[in-house]
Amino acid sequence: MFFTSFGKYLLLLKTVFKKPEKGSIYWKEIMHEMNSIGVGSLGLVAIISTFIGAVMTMQIAFQLVSDLIPNSIIGQINRDSSILELSPTISALVLAGKVGSSISSQIGSMRVTEQIDALEIMGINAPGYLILPKILAGITMVPVLVIISIFLALSGGLIGGALSGAVTPSDYIMGITGDFRGYTIAVALVKAFVFGFIITTIAAYHGFYVKGGALEVGQASTKSVVVSCIMILVADYVITALML
Repeated sequence: MFFTSFGKYLLLLKTVFKKPEKGSIYWKEIMHEMNSIGVGSLGLVAIISTFIGAVMTMQIAFQLVSDLIPNSIIGQINRDSSILELSPTISALVLAGKVGSSISSQIGSMRVTEQIDALEIMGINAPGYLILPKILAGITMVPVLVIISIFLALSGGLIGGALSGAVTPSDYIMGITGDFRGYTIAVALVKAFVFGFIITTIAAYHGFYVKGGALEVGQASTKSVVVSCIMILVADYVITALML
């Protein structure tokens, strides 16, 4: 069953990446999807990232109560944790639920109402027209959202640490600026790129091959979120093992 589904997934991707019939139509769809995925998810990612950064700062300060450990280490740990793991992975899991379910239900509804069949009858490459703009928007906007998430997580850590008294702003800023390695940003962006591809392609696959009616569309949407979350965690482990 796994190999059958994986084979259909690969064949769908092969069809998706065929040469577009008319580039201007695809460009318009890409802009629409970038707005939907990026701007539409910005508020949710911002709220989650800010509070996670604040909570992480307080928890790290609680764990590192020692006269031998400088307070600046709190900011350093929060910085590396946010860049390497929290911002890319948690943002991707949230987007898998919001964006993935939306893509799956949208394409699934078009399938059960025979709109996809109508596109194919007119000679349009339906997988390319419906899925390719979503993939390109996903691999573009998810890294952008992750960068914003990292900045807000560090800002939230500064605010949370200052308000709770866990760490002074000067010590926190010293921690997040000291011994910074730009390579960690590269790792985060690679993760974000892969996660964006996983979210959009798996959701589109489940929506494209749905059969039945409204009930099956809902089930496909739920299944796409579950599978996407699992694959995000698997990819997170593989990328971390290869790059760190």
